[in-house]
Amino acid sequence: MGDAALDQLIFKKTEGNKRGIPEAIFIENVEEMCKEREPTEVVGRLQDLHSKYQYMQSSLTAQRSSLKTKLPDIVSALDVVQHLVEKKEEAAESTYTYQLAENIWSKATAAPSDTVCLWLGANCMLEYKLDEAIELLRTNESNARTTLKSLEEDMAFLRDQITTTEVNIARTHNFGVKQRQAAKAG
Repeated sequence: MGDAALDQLIFKKTEGNKRGIPEAIFIENVEEMCKEREPTEVVGRLQDLHSKYQYMQSSLTAQRSSLKTKLPDIVSALDVVQHLVEKKEEAAESTYTYQLAENIWSKATAAPSDTVCLWLGANCMLEYKLDEAIELLRTNESNARTTLKSLEEDMAFLRDQITTTEVNIARTHNFGVKQRQAAKAG
């Protein structure tokens, strides 16, 4: 039996999973699986699958970490834009304290404005009307929260697949050890 046939016995593609994470299949009968192939071959394929799962896990963890860093920035920007809308309605100049550099703060006086500049990333800033900025930031916040929830669900699913694969590796390895001990004794 080839690698593709063995792969069908140890994992299956999942339709409902958005990221295409294959579902690990618990090997009910290790002895039956190892009738046509060596336990070391099965363990090797399981270890390959386990490595892929770990890579996926590190990728999802990095994505989640990035989102958790960006989300407070989005919320903070939204608060600032809403503050500017309130000050615009008051139609009075306001004095602000802002961070000029890491440990340097300064004061500035600003007249009410209809626009605000937002960082888009990659050293790019764009000017928006206040209502457009609020709409954009709310959309970004909503998308970030939705993506974060999806990442958390995928990470939980992936943890289950890693555990199943680790159990399969241990059971198949132990079966191989029993086989070798039986061959030495017999």
